[in-house]
Amino acid sequence: MIMLTKTSGEKFVVNHLQIECIELIPETKIVMMNRDFYLVMESVGDIINKVADYNAKVQDIHRQITINEDPKPAPTGRASTQRPGFRR
Repeated sequence: MIMLTKTSGEKFVVNHLQIECIELIPETKIVMMNRDFYLVMESVGDIINKVADYNAKVQDIHRQITINEDPKPAPTGRASTQRPGFRR
């Protein structure tokens, strides 16, 4: 999700995965997959940078979660073949 500014000055958040294309008329026109569109103040370069920044943050969060969720290494030494709670 990226935050943009309508030509009226109103800020809104858009799902960048739903953007179909960006047209350059005198304003920047974002056309969505459902054919709705928004006229925004940001330039195409600004929008591309916002999408790239958002994707980088998502990838960084994924990388942190993946690293933190690595299982603990198995203890060294002889592993027990007994089932838990079972005594011979």
